[in-house]
Amino acid sequence: MSRNATMFGPDTFLGVDPCTLDDAATYEGADVVIVNAPSDAPAGARPALPLRIDALRQLRVLDAGDVGSAAAVADAVTRVATAGAVPFVLGAHGTIALSDITGVALRHATSRIAVIHIEAHAENADTRPGHPHGPGRPTDRLLESGAVRADRLVAIGPCGSRPGPGTQPPAQGVRRYAPTEIAGRGLDACVDEATATAARDCDGVFLAVDLHASGPCAARGTDSRGGLTTRQLLHAVRRLAGELPLVGLDVVEVSGPHDYPDVTAFLGRRVVLEALSGMASRRRGDTWRPARPLLVGRGTTV
Repeated sequence: MSRNATMFGPDTFLGVDPCTLDDAATYEGADVVIVNAPSDAPAGARPALPLRIDALRQLRVLDAGDVGSAAAVADAVTRVATAGAVPFVLGAHGTIALSDITGVALRHATSRIAVIHIEAHAENADTRPGHPHGPGRPTDRLLESGAVRADRLVAIGPCGSRPGPGTQPPAQGVRRYAPTEIAGRGLDACVDEATATAARDCDGVFLAVDLHASGPCAARGTDSRGGLTTRQLLHAVRRLAGELPLVGLDVVEVSGPHDYPDVTAFLGRRVVLEALSGMASRRRGDTWRPARPLLVGRGTTV
């Protein structure tokens, strides 16, 4: 994920053990399998301060490496989900969502998963020139396929605030939380509702994270305005992963060509770590306590 990663030695993301998708025995019993991740530095494998947990010690996380095409991603994700693990997919562009969410949906009954999309754009264009599965179209294609129902799709972030060419009105039933609503009501109130929607009558939740939701301050090359701060983004990911039964995660828009200091690479890695930490915390039986000061119990007074 970082171009400088090979300086640090490991050949897998976060330095976890590798696995081979063609050999199910190599990822049998895994909690999470990471797909499409280039190598990265082990320095990112640090405990989550707010949750006081080191997810890589609590969960069995493996790296399956790069699998190639969108069709191969869908197949890989289905294999991982069928084996009982949670696939974490790291992709360059948001179009990967169509493959990885569909791949997870194939493991469950039709429309039995919910999707929470922390995104920069509505991704529901229908008249944009080019390939029908190209940029700006994953949301419409998912709804058309029946993999996800509109009332089980929730979007958080600057989505829809600056519609691009061909963007259609949100499908009936899709709930979107724009920056103005987040600013007025507070992020936690919006996440409360998103959590209730996603947890209702479904087998699990797929969390899709577009780093462009952070806006130009943290995601080089994005044209988003009024995005979430990095703190808000990580807080939302940590909380959603800690409260909901995740069946998949994707992190997209790591923008190497526009990001010479690797800001998006390190942010993407941190998103993965916060999601893993949330999952480990949920498995440990922790409850969400947003008012708990971060330093309580660490030898300091607050």
